[in-house]
Amino acid sequence: MHSPLHYWKYWTWRSGLVVKRGFDRLLRGAVRPLIGLLRRLDRVRASDKAGAVMRRIGPLLREHRIGRANLKAAFPEKSDQEIERILSGVWDNLGRVAVEVINLDRIAAQGARGERQFITYGERELKKFEALRDAERPAVIFTAHLANWELPAVVAGIEGLRSMALYRRPNMRSVADVLIEMREPLMGTLVPSGFGAPMRLARGLETGHHVGMLVDQHDSKGVVVTFFGRPCRVSPLIAKLAREYECPIHGVRIIRLPAGCFTGEITDAVAPVRDADGRIDVAGTMQAITDVVETWVREHPEQWLWLHRRWR
Repeated sequence: MHSPLHYWKYWTWRSGLVVKRGFDRLLRGAVRPLIGLLRRLDRVRASDKAGAVMRRIGPLLREHRIGRANLKAAFPEKSDQEIERILSGVWDNLGRVAVEVINLDRIAAQGARGERQFITYGERELKKFEALRDAERPAVIFTAHLANWELPAVVAGIEGLRSMALYRRPNMRSVADVLIEMREPLMGTLVPSGFGAPMRLARGLETGHHVGMLVDQHDSKGVVVTFFGRPCRVSPLIAKLAREYECPIHGVRIIRLPAGCFTGEITDAVAPVRDADGRIDVAGTMQAITDVVETWVREHPEQWLWLHRRWR
């Protein structure tokens, strides 16, 4: 027979689960109408307002202190005023992303003559995308939390690449389900991070899909790399996939421009580091990838997400 404490713990857990599910169902009923209402607003004006709101609210939050500490360590030569100016841009960018997430289809839309209205890239970039699309071997593609980090997968869809993208599913299922419905028609196959993700991505490469993922987040079980002169950990998954399938590695980034526009850039193939046997060295290759990300961030520090604990 179980003790009263056991039953109390069980019913507490059970009650919490019922409340959580009830709240999730309630939220599910509100999310779609709310998104529909927000989509009636002019996207660029709404983005401007969201950016302005976050520039005011952001400095009051704990994440602002984290961002300031990260920036001071990364750019010791910058003054306090310069650091705060970058942080203001970080909050502005984050507010804009919140509006853009529900308008990805409009950002990806074509003009009357087939021209992209909001995402542009040069002839050289276009040829690289075409080469990836027509290549016999798929590639692994990395990106970072720069500008709107949802857009690299959208660009892959625009250019007709068969692709799979690794993503972190939001904690609230009601929100996650709606976002997936909005993303998948634009981004190809989305693979939620978790236990089975590496196998799904590996099968994707085997069937000719390009595989993309973010590579600038802390991973407590990852390999150690140097980022802005300090050690941190990063998931080695992309380098492991490249080693297993000997596929090329490319980086894609989005740069925010004025008036709600963006430009996309794709790197040439990043040369992996190899060991004495000629196989891809995972830790060395992750350092090479991280070096590319650092170059991107240095060029547009106000467009990167400095607000999380990247160095631990």
